[in-house]
Amino acid sequence: MTSNEIRDLTQKYIMPTYGRFPVAIDRGEGSRLYDPEGREYIDFTSGIGVCDLGYGFRPWADAIAEQARKLGHVSNLFYTEPAAKLAEILCKRAGMSDAFFANGGGEANEGLIKLARKYSFDRYGQGRSTIISLRNSFHGRTITTLKATGQEVFHNYFFPFTEGFRYAEANDLDSLNAAAGEDVCAVLVELVQGEGGVLPLDRDYVAALSELCAERDWLLLADEVQTGIGRTGTLFAFQQYGVRPDALTFAKGIAGGLPMSGILANEKCRDVLGPGTHATTFGANPVCAAAALVVQETLSNAFLAEVTRKGRYLREAIEALELPCFGKTRGLGLMIGISVADGYSNREIASRLIENGLLVLTAGAGIRLLPPLVITKEEMDRGLSIMRQVLS
Repeated sequence: MTSNEIRDLTQKYIMPTYGRFPVAIDRGEGSRLYDPEGREYIDFTSGIGVCDLGYGFRPWADAIAEQARKLGHVSNLFYTEPAAKLAEILCKRAGMSDAFFANGGGEANEGLIKLARKYSFDRYGQGRSTIISLRNSFHGRTITTLKATGQEVFHNYFFPFTEGFRYAEANDLDSLNAAAGEDVCAVLVELVQGEGGVLPLDRDYVAALSELCAERDWLLLADEVQTGIGRTGTLFAFQQYGVRPDALTFAKGIAGGLPMSGILANEKCRDVLGPGTHATTFGANPVCAAAALVVQETLSNAFLAEVTRKGRYLREAIEALELPCFGKTRGLGLMIGISVADGYSNREIASRLIENGLLVLTAGAGIRLLPPLVITKEEMDRGLSIMRQVLS
């Protein structure tokens, strides 16, 4: 099919829930994507942080094919080797105690919320179920995770929303204390607010928040859907903050392009969700788990150090371009935000770059870059060249 035929068929039969750019993607190689007509795009998006090993990574594809031939799916009423191995690796690398596997970030955050409320119910009974999240956060698009999201723009249309959430300003302990109360059971944070604009939390604030949660027996919950699985230069972003959450979620890059997500819990929370309290049909799917094992094998400490180096290189190079539409950069590793100067539209900037062969994302009022973690210097330089040509 041609690009126009794909777009026409999509518009005819798929719900219009996405503001799509006028590009159809047919195949990929490394950090480059191609439309059906063969036009090349440098990918600074990796499927919104999902395709961390890029496209056409042979060990990943081979593992999927081998597992699919062996066993594509079986109920979680039985045991499978890929999920068990993956849980062991994640727990050991993160210093956590056990895992739960699901399918997408919003679903994982739903499970995280259930875990926090049940932990509090088991210890204190009813009436201690409120979760504090941060303004400008984003935690998913289910009814509950929309309410957990600290942006009023998302609290519309789908009434009534799930109750039991209050919001505090990021990096402001006074605001957090003002939102506190005897009904609080947990605080939910993104260590780098992704959809809100790629905004890292202050380290001193996170340290103080961790101490406060420990004092009050609130669970410290980390939404690492976007920051996890090597995106920020460590397996999880919390490992750069000197704290350990009681439970965290992961998704996006975990299986390198297949739908998978999950929860990691510490020793205090490992037995909260017992038989019958939480489940999902496709969680721990053996094909997805086999793909995720290849991701873990690839994300060595040396590889993650390279992610940090690549992120530093991109940020410094973008600022050195001194483009009139861009301000400072921010972020961790290959999770990069770019401020957009007054008078410019981030959507228009993204559209111009995409038209000229560089795929980027928007977040908040800025531009967001989430390249594949395997991106090469040549591919980064090609993307920078397009920026310079289009935006100077």
